[in-house]
This record gives sequence, structure tokens and C-alpha cells, in this order.
Amino acid sequence: MDVLNCIINRRSIRRFKNQNIEIQKVEDILKAAMYAPTARNQQTFEFVVINNRQMLDDISEIHPYANMLKQAPLAILVCHNHQKVKSDGFWIQDLAAVTQNILLQAYSLGIGSVWLGVYPREDRENGLKKYLNLPEDIVPFSLVALGYADENPHTTNRYDSNKIHFNRW
Repeated sequence: MDVLNCIINRRSIRRFKNQNIEIQKVEDILKAAMYAPTARNQQTFEFVVINNRQMLDDISEIHPYANMLKQAPLAILVCHNHQKVKSDGFWIQDLAAVTQNILLQAYSLGIGSVWLGVYPREDRENGLKKYLNLPEDIVPFSLVALGYADENPHTTNRYDSNKIHFNRW
């Protein structure tokens, strides 16, 4: 699958089939995540892979927009390890790129996904930190629900040449 096709056609999936994701596909998704660009190559990312049914159900109660976890067979919590910082202030962009790589790789493997924002909502951060027993220097950034799609949202045209400016506004 070519990259532009993957970017244009990937959609947030909130309904999943009752089907587990093969471990090799999970590893491929995490590999893609780890190849995301990071400032000064600092790679402050850490991951918590959650595939325990009870835990996914419990997390859907911690995060106010995570009801789809009750169907998802798996979720990946993308975290920031503050101990690995070389250049302060760039970790948010870095982990956004990591999360995007997860979404795109999942789609390329036929797996649906949806990005659930965690940072900077303190209630979500603190709830997940406590529930998952995260160390003090670990900041939960995003939660990605993953599974085989049980819906097929249509793609809309988002390209708008009026938003493009060359050299000057």
C-alpha cells in the first residue's frame, strides 16, 4: 500500500470485531512507532500494550471517550519517559509522530484504530498512571485502540489548495 493512499484512506475506527490481533502485527506496529522521527533522536517513548479484557474495560471508565475499548482486543498506551530528555520541549511533537506511525502501520496491516488523547488532560493522565502503576517520570501521552474494523467510515476530500501559500502569505 502506498503512503498517500494509507494517509488519505485511514479513518478512526470505534467499532471492532471480536477478533484478536496477531502478535507479529502488534510487533510490526510497535516497530513502526519506534522509527518515528524525534528531536535529537532522543526517543523518549515507552509503550504499554494492553490486551487484558478486564483492563480494557476498566480503562474505558477512566478515559471519558474510550467506550470503544469495551470492544477493542488491544490498546497501546504511548508514554513519554522524562529521564530520556536531551532537548526540552519537543517530546509532544515526537510522541505525536510516534502515534501517527502506529495509526498508519495499523491501517496498512488491515487493522482499525483510533487515537485517544490523554496528555495534557490531568484527570486522564493521573487515572492511567495510577491504574497502570506507571513510574513517576513516565507521562501517558496517547492511547490507541486497535482491532479489526466492524465499520467502514467513508473518506472525504480534505485537500484545499486555498490553504497553501508559497514563500509568503
